Amino acid sequence: MRDTRESRLLLVLLIAIAFALITVDIRGGQDSPVDGARQAAATVFGPIENGVSSAVDPVGNAVAAVRDSGDRHDRVAQLEHDNAALKAKLGSDDRNRSRLKQLDKMIKVAGEGQYGIKGAEVIAIGAAQGFSWTVTIDVGAHDGIKRDMTVLNGDGLVGRVTTVGPDTATVLLANDPDFTVGTRMESTDELGFASGQGDSPLRVELLNAKAKIKKGDRLITFGSQADKPFVPGVPVGTVSRVDPSGGDLTRTVYVKPFVSFTKLDILGVVVTAPKSDPRDAVLPPKPKPTPTPTVTVTVTPSANAPVDDQQQ
Repeated sequence: MRDTRESRLLLVLLIAIAFALITVDIRGGQDSPVDGARQAAATVFGPIENGVSSAVDPVGNAVAAVRDSGDRHDRVAQLEHDNAALKAKLGSDDRNRSRLKQLDKMIKVAGEGQYGIKGAEVIAIGAAQGFSWTVTIDVGAHDGIKRDMTVLNGDGLVGRVTTVGPDTATVLLANDPDFTVGTRMESTDELGFASGQGDSPLRVELLNAKAKIKKGDRLITFGSQADKPFVPGVPVGTVSRVDPSGGDLTRTVYVKPFVSFTKLDILGVVVTAPKSDPRDAVLPPKPKPTPTPTVTVTVTPSANAPVDDQQQ
């Protein structure tokens, strides 16, 4: 297209329409008028993304081993057996070892939380229909995936399912500015709401403005009504900074997520919630403090030092 006045006006018009659609989509939430278009896009492009991923993925069968783990923790033993067999089959390739380690951690989290999960792989980053922090995974409606299901990995909360196609789904990541999840502090049970801030730590508004919080305290998901979009007990992160209380009705803390959102690969979609709240059981063991070495200084008397009865 030639650079003419008409072409520039057309470009400005298209950009304005795009931003208008994004605004309508965000304000519409679950009832967004463009939700149908998102699902149509997932239907069209999902199989393409899935096919490309399968063609270059040597560990697809490993994740398939946990695709049908929806029968809660009674499946964990069988999954671990299948995982051990896959380890032997895949050999010692560094990438495969890394991915199988992720799979091991995720199975452990599912067992401790009694979550029924469907294993999935990240096959695309971002979404063509917006500028959100999202990933596309290789499971969809045919695998029993529905909108507003919790997504986790071996480290903790990853996000929630927002759009579902036949064979793929889109996951809104927990660090997205439009993401909010109810949280509960470990041990103290203080409640709050965590919101994403992109590359920055999560911002958590605690309901108790006088809550005693310190750096290093940990948070988990509180859980939603009917367990959608969030099941309880999923690790969220660790408090990295506490704002001083200024007499407000809430108190703000900042939380470093357990999950690294730039290194997502093997994920699990929670398709069956636990029968009871796992509370703090899914949190990893607290790191043991490193002992501070002590140095003892011994003073050796000089040969010319006076003896006690010779001191003035």
